[in-house]
Amino acid sequence: MTLSPVFRSPSAVQLLRAEGIWERLEPAIASQARAVATIRSDLAEILDPEFLREESGLPLKDGEADPEALGFLQEFFFLILFRSLFESLGVRPERLDRYAEVNFCVKGTITAADNLFDDQGKSLLPLEAGKGSRFLSILQLMCFERLIRRVLDRGVAAGEVEEGQRDGVLKGLLDLMASIGQLEGSEEGGVSEIPTPEAMVERVHRVRGGALFALAFVPPRVLESGETLARIQAAEPAVARLGTAFQIVDDLTDFEFDLTRRSHNLLVAQVHHHGTALERARLEALLAGASPESGEVEGTFRTSARAVLERAYGEARQAFRELAALGFWFPERLAEEVVHAIVGLEGVRRMEEIAASPGAGS
Repeated sequence: MTLSPVFRSPSAVQLLRAEGIWERLEPAIASQARAVATIRSDLAEILDPEFLREESGLPLKDGEADPEALGFLQEFFFLILFRSLFESLGVRPERLDRYAEVNFCVKGTITAADNLFDDQGKSLLPLEAGKGSRFLSILQLMCFERLIRRVLDRGVAAGEVEEGQRDGVLKGLLDLMASIGQLEGSEEGGVSEIPTPEAMVERVHRVRGGALFALAFVPPRVLESGETLARIQAAEPAVARLGTAFQIVDDLTDFEFDLTRRSHNLLVAQVHHHGTALERARLEALLAGASPESGEVEGTFRTSARAVLERAYGEARQAFRELAALGFWFPERLAEEVVHAIVGLEGVRRMEEIAASPGAGS
C-alpha cells in the first residue's frame, strides 16, 4: 500500500466535487503540483538525461494547478489532504510547500519499495531504466533518497531548517520506514498464524496503514513548535487511524493476492474466527490450494466482507471526527465515500457491491 492510494471511484469523485471538496482543496492542489514540479526539476540535477524520458507537463492553468485535472487529484489525494490539514493546524506557508515536497519523496520511496515486495513497476519519476522493473524500483529508491536530502538542504540554506533538524527528519523517516518494512519482511515467506481480527488490526494494520500515513507527520513533529506542534501531535493519531481504515479496505480488494502469497489479510481472519460455516469451509479449501473464483469476496464471503467494511467505516468516521474537533473542515459524513474510493479499479466494483449489501453502512 502506498502513502497516497489512488482515488478511483468515479461516483465518489463526482460526489466530492458536488460537495465543494475539490474547491476547498485548490490551494493544497496548487502547492502539491509545485512540489512535484520542483522535485522533477531536481531530478535533472542528480541524474544524467540518458536515464530520463520525455514526459507531459503537470496539469496547470494560469500558472497554478488545474482543479479540473482530476487525474492529478486522484493520484495525490492524500498528500493534498495532508497539506490542507497542516494549513488548518497553523503551519506557515513556506513550511507547507516544504512538507509537500518531502511527502512526494516519501510517497515515491514507498511506491518503489512496494514494487519490490509486490513485483510491480510503478514510478513517480520519469525514469528511463530499460525493461527491468526491479532495476526501475531500485533506481527510483536511490533517486528519492538524494531528492529528499536536497529538499531539506534547501530549507537549511533558506534558514528555515537547522542542520540538526534536517538530520532529525531524515532519521525519523528512516526509523518509521524500517518499522513498517520489518512487518513486510516478516511476511516474505508467508505466515502460518491467523490472528483474531482485533489482534490483526492492532499488530498489522496500525503499522502497515497507520504508521504509513504517520510518515507525513515526521517533518512537522521535528520542525514545528508551540501550539502548532501541540495540534500536530493531536492530529497524528487520527491520520494514523485513517491509514488503518484504508489498509483494511486494501485487504478486501487484495484478498486473492494475499491468499497466494500467504500474507496477513483481515478478511481471512474474519472468516477464520467469525465466519459462517459455508465461509469457513470455502476458506479451508482455498488455504489448501484451491483457486479463487471470480466474485467470491462479494459472493461466498459477503457476510464477513461486510463486517470488515464496517470496521473500515468505523475507523474512518472516528478519524474525521477527531480531525474536525481540531478544526479541520473535511465533513465526517463523507467518510464512507472516501473509504469506497481509495481502491484499485477492480476494487471499485467490489466495494460498491459489498456496500450495497443489506446492512452495510447502516
